[in-house]
Amino acid sequence: MPGRADLLSVPAGYFRELLDGMIEGCQIIGPDWRYLYLNEAAGRHARRPIRELLGRTMPEVYPGIEHTEVFGVLKTSLETGQVMRTTHRFVYPDGDSAWFDLRIQPIREGLFVMSLDVTDHKLAELDLRRQLSRLDALRNIDRAILGTTDWRVAVRTVVHETREQLGVDGVLIATLDRGTNRLTLAAEGGFPAPPVTSSIPLGRGIWGRAAVEGRTIAAPAIDHSVEDGPDDWLSAGRRTRSAYATPLVAKGELIGVLAVDVAAGLDADRSWLSFFEALAGQTAMAIDAGRLFADLQRTNLELSLAYDATIEGWSRALELRDRETHGHTARVTRATVALARAAGIEGEALAHVRRGALLHDIGKIRIPDAILRKPGPLTPEEEAIMREHPRIAYELLWPVSYLRPALDIPYCHHERWDGCGYPRQLRAEQIPLAARLFAVVDVWDALRSDRPYRAAWPDDRVLEHIRSQAGSHFDPRAVKLFLDVIEANPALGA
Repeated sequence: MPGRADLLSVPAGYFRELLDGMIEGCQIIGPDWRYLYLNEAAGRHARRPIRELLGRTMPEVYPGIEHTEVFGVLKTSLETGQVMRTTHRFVYPDGDSAWFDLRIQPIREGLFVMSLDVTDHKLAELDLRRQLSRLDALRNIDRAILGTTDWRVAVRTVVHETREQLGVDGVLIATLDRGTNRLTLAAEGGFPAPPVTSSIPLGRGIWGRAAVEGRTIAAPAIDHSVEDGPDDWLSAGRRTRSAYATPLVAKGELIGVLAVDVAAGLDADRSWLSFFEALAGQTAMAIDAGRLFADLQRTNLELSLAYDATIEGWSRALELRDRETHGHTARVTRATVALARAAGIEGEALAHVRRGALLHDIGKIRIPDAILRKPGPLTPEEEAIMREHPRIAYELLWPVSYLRPALDIPYCHHERWDGCGYPRQLRAEQIPLAARLFAVVDVWDALRSDRPYRAAWPDDRVLEHIRSQAGSHFDPRAVKLFLDVIEANPALGA
């Protein structure tokens, strides 16, 4: 290996030849920021003839460069004597740019800078990051779709992600009203003022055209206030701008439009447009899924109302067979719902309690009229037949999956806390809560009502009987809760 003395004996022209032939850009910059030397690669990187650079300062060649990040790195290296390395995006005077990997070495003459053009590598890296970010945006939209049953909530996520990923100023999502053939604004964001109208007719402006033509429409730079007229979706202070719109299609059917607006010109390449249309696909999916769920909810509600109307009809039909108990079902249902609500039962479970109360005597439909309407005490044989009605209720209701959750009361309301009830001799908390609550209400209403074999009891006597049966016939906690509810709601006993 040659020593220092050997290197000093090498002609200076040798080093110049060596630097001139390097693929990396090589330049020497003086302490006053003048270009002292550039090889051919550095000239290509500068995009200037070398003769126009030599002897001139960097701020003279590139006005404003002293305010850039890369100039700050050069200055730090010059002032501290540190070797620096950085990857930097350089913007040329014509607005074009390139990425360079820079190695900065302080030397006696100032700074020796080696530059390697890494634009292709950097752009590929940035594109990969952009694609990953866009993929994450689509996942965010998917999570929004799965996380809510209201499509209006999901499209707000679309508005946010569209602005973030596409670099646009404003986003509009409109849905098609087939009754009026108009596009109705569903969500928007990024506008300095709200759109001046909430709907536009199909075919108007690029939004309406995208819907009618079934394709993405681009308006890179037009005066929309002239083209579309005063009732289009314009915002205050915006006239000439770029806009893009694409149809929202679900299952082959047009359901709306996604449109974006940018005040300055937008360079929308193939990748940008592809992602814009992918966002439109996710938006259409969100709206379609939300509407489908809403339709199912509406259908379920209609079916539920129809079922409940049928149940109420059954209960009234049963009372027609037993005229002495007229009004009993309505009264015990009202009181049982109040008691169940006080016990903390709510929502769908409370609805099942109500249905169970309405159907508590459904099993009596198979009990002969001679027994059901008998004015006097029943014989042991007749009593045995009457006691079958909870089992009959189970046989009738179990096959109906909609009514299975309501079976607790029809099947178990004659069970007793002490285990001496029927049909299964359940005891204590083996008895479902709804049945324990209903049992108190059922006896309370029966004793307060006239029967062929006895007159109605006074309220005080009825309540005293209820208290006396706590721990034997009734759940003690159900009795206490019942007495509290009756005291707080006198109208239940009216």
